Amino acid sequence: MDDAALLIAELLARRWLPRNHPRVKRALVDAELFAQVEQRLAQSGLRFMDSIYADHVSVALLPAAQNSVLGEAGLNSNNNIDLPRDAQALLVVLWALIILPKRERQTSRMDEPEVGQNDMFPGAKPLPVARLVSPTISYKALLEDYGQQLGKKMRLDGNLKLLERHGFITRRQDEIGEGPLLDVLLDYDVLAPRILDGALADVLAREKLQKEAEEAAQKSTATATATATAAAATAEPAPAVEPAPQALAPVVPQVQQVPPVPVPTEHATSSASYEQSVTEPPPEPDVVDTMEAAIDDLDDERAATQPSPGEF
Repeated sequence: MDDAALLIAELLARRWLPRNHPRVKRALVDAELFAQVEQRLAQSGLRFMDSIYADHVSVALLPAAQNSVLGEAGLNSNNNIDLPRDAQALLVVLWALIILPKRERQTSRMDEPEVGQNDMFPGAKPLPVARLVSPTISYKALLEDYGQQLGKKMRLDGNLKLLERHGFITRRQDEIGEGPLLDVLLDYDVLAPRILDGALADVLAREKLQKEAEEAAQKSTATATATATAAAATAEPAPAVEPAPQALAPVVPQVQQVPPVPVPTEHATSSASYEQSVTEPPPEPDVVDTMEAAIDDLDDERAATQPSPGEF
């Protein structure tokens, strides 16, 4: 058994294989081997399903074999795994929430850590791996936003388990991620225009109008600012206005107040007091008599001791 037969058998048994599988990698780079795989699958009414934006490959029915295999009822339900209508609606919602943002990041060559940054040469970068740019959906957010339309919690949980079993999604605790077949079996070229131009047309139109209005407002603000700046730069400077002279207040000389010198009330009697202070008081009568007696005695003694005239 050659490699082409082994690859087809493994695809039919496992339903999908990763792109880094040894036989898948060889078939993708070996044109002769890939042609053999496609030819043998076509003989069985199958075709090789591959996308450069997906991390897995699978097989599906050829369009010519769908009527004979699925019949009219199968074509109307658009599936051969008996998904109920609410499960199909849930599958489309999950595809829109996961695949559309992932494809946008891949076509713009934008890895998830670089979201929001502009690259000068985005086309020169390699295509990001799907597992690195594929977003995850919170189960609580999904239940809150679409639970009422998709059968509430019990029905939603059952459909999520069904989609997980068929390989469309993966679940890790409260996170819902892309499964191996979500971007392989659902045709992006057919489904994306129906969602973007149909179900989301009104929402995208409102967002576009809002964005254009914001850009127009920013542009008008920038234009007004530039016009005002240019006008201010070209305008002649206004002459300086001198302030009107204020009336001068009369200068009042400041006279220093000298405290008055206190004048004594007894100024008039000061000279008399001074004379009394330097003049001896009049002697008493007894003292005067004693002094006169002493003067007389002194005169007698002086006369007794002086010589008489004519004596030598």
